[in-house]
Amino acid sequence: MQDRLQAIETRYEELNRMMEEPGLFSDPARYTRLAKEHAELAPLVALLQARRQVLSELAGHREWLADGSDESDPDFRALVRDEVDALERRSEALEREIRERLVPRDPRDERSVILEIRAGTGGEEAALFAGSLYRMYTLYADAHGFQVDLLDSNPTELGGFREAVLAIEGRGAYSRLKYESGVHRVQRVPVTESGGRIHTSTVTVAVLPEAEEVEVAINPADLEIDTYRASGAGGQYVNKTESAIRITHRPTGLVVTCQDQRSQYKNRERAMTILRARLLEREQERVVGRIASERKSQVGTGDRSERIRTYNFPQGRMTDHRIGLTLYRLESILNGDLDEIVDALTTADRAQALGQGQGDGRERDTGD
Repeated sequence: MQDRLQAIETRYEELNRMMEEPGLFSDPARYTRLAKEHAELAPLVALLQARRQVLSELAGHREWLADGSDESDPDFRALVRDEVDALERRSEALEREIRERLVPRDPRDERSVILEIRAGTGGEEAALFAGSLYRMYTLYADAHGFQVDLLDSNPTELGGFREAVLAIEGRGAYSRLKYESGVHRVQRVPVTESGGRIHTSTVTVAVLPEAEEVEVAINPADLEIDTYRASGAGGQYVNKTESAIRITHRPTGLVVTCQDQRSQYKNRERAMTILRARLLEREQERVVGRIASERKSQVGTGDRSERIRTYNFPQGRMTDHRIGLTLYRLESILNGDLDEIVDALTTADRAQALGQGQGDGRERDTGD
């Protein structure tokens, strides 16, 4: 880590010299590129300088305590010891912050997300648990000030979902939800089970960062767009107009539907949002696959086939298998209290990334 920190400080000094070059402002593109990199490195360099100052003061205080004579004022020595303790805590805090900043941030972290929930094995019980996860994520999003819109759904008569697709909008939504992708397993006695036997069912969750239009080029000629009447379990789901939208992307075969908005225009707009997110995910899967093969224990692989979590109702237990976290407060978790889990997964992923020594991947301007 020290080699990386030294390289960062060397680069920062190099940038300082380059920013002072005569005529730099005559090349706006290069100036913008250098200024951006300079601004990105400045906070970390400031932390390094602050920690260096703290370590210098700490060394001086320790030397004084080691060399102090017996005649030294005991009250003053006590004050110095207190100052040493405070400096040690400050040094540890600075080191933690430096380590945090060494881990490159996912540029998608600030984005909104498309969250897809699909019942897996277990029939109606899986669909009921998909409904429980829909409620859990909705409550969690509400608690964090995110806006939730149901884009598409296939409800069951007992109140579950065979499938539900949500838009969760708000800055930082992806950073808080990206570790939810994968297979969620539930163990409980179904309400329809007369013998009291515990059944195991699964639900698959996919979390896709919303894609910008400029990131995914979609040729309108590649789209097949159909309209139809929305359907569902009856009641509020009955739609007498053809407002539901089905979009087929011919080159990939991806099919997206959206029927939960009353307006055909809104359903089409939402369906295109889902399609862009899925196409972006496909494009990124090659990169994610390569990274995952290099980091076998990566927390955030986003692999939908990976069993990530078990919800055991008889024991009131939730276990996240990726980090071995077990909590015995299942009810509060299903009521949207996910922060402890999300924070633990974030910490584990950052520690893994730091251990692998990932660089920031920036191109370097040498002035040549």
